[in-house]
Amino acid sequence: MIMEIKEHAHCLIIGSGPAGYTAAIYAARAGLNPVLYQGIQPGGQLTITTEVENYPGYADGVQGPEMMQIFEKQATRMGADIRYGIVTKVDFSERPFKVEIDEEKWMSADAVIISTGASAKWLGIPSEERLNGHGVSACAVCDGFFFRGKEVAIVGAGDTACEEALYLSKICSKVHMIVRKGEDGMRASKVMQDRVKNTENIQVYWNSVTDEILGDQKVTGVRINNTATGQMQEVPISAFFVAIGHKPNSDIFKGWLDMDETGYILTVPGTSKTNIEGVFAAGDVQDKNYRQAVTAAGSGCMAALDAERYLGALGH
Repeated sequence: MIMEIKEHAHCLIIGSGPAGYTAAIYAARAGLNPVLYQGIQPGGQLTITTEVENYPGYADGVQGPEMMQIFEKQATRMGADIRYGIVTKVDFSERPFKVEIDEEKWMSADAVIISTGASAKWLGIPSEERLNGHGVSACAVCDGFFFRGKEVAIVGAGDTACEEALYLSKICSKVHMIVRKGEDGMRASKVMQDRVKNTENIQVYWNSVTDEILGDQKVTGVRINNTATGQMQEVPISAFFVAIGHKPNSDIFKGWLDMDETGYILTVPGTSKTNIEGVFAAGDVQDKNYRQAVTAAGSGCMAALDAERYLGALGH
């Protein structure tokens, strides 16, 4: 591969959001002069979230986009070089590592922190996009609290969908769970299926798909299509949760970094270290269990500290 290196960074951070910005704050304070490329969605998934009430330090809550602006401003104040741009290719075959920016220029880096996040999978219907943030959400743990005491719907058939349905059942009056296949086709583990079936205020709609989410300014209902009978049914709800999975934004690292079967980057337990020394991963791109802003920020801190120790051991 012939490439002309236009610039060198001591510490390069790929991706923003809570993990990337926190890594930038710590790396800047440690004198690593970090360069951060924000990626295709500066600020990550929180920029399409409305109220955030479960992040410590915001007693009255905060809007997701505003929160990410504060993170970015803090990282900049500490000395991080934050830039618009997308990393389009990497070469981790030797040190310094090499990355391509916007398919235009190559730069090198002594250490790389990956915080590219994961994107929620959506159903792909127009009403879902139109009402996103107005009752449509891909995170029950994040947003379920706003609909306590009300009826809600959730679509999905895996363990995560079951976990979120059970979580919602504790704070909402009723949970309507939409499952595309019949009982024998549910992907969730048997124990999770049993918990859902034995929870009184969860009603499961088998062999069903979402035809439309109803409402103008906010969610007011859902139209469910029973694919076995062809029958349509409208159910009044206040919120609609999508739990059909997440896709880690890790495609450009395939072939370089160890990943699980769904593309989450594997790290050494208790660290941010990948299989390549000097390359670290933080946030949702390596976390399929928690996927919270506070855990992403914590892992961003870990990645910066791991990078600092790695570079220190090299005498950089």
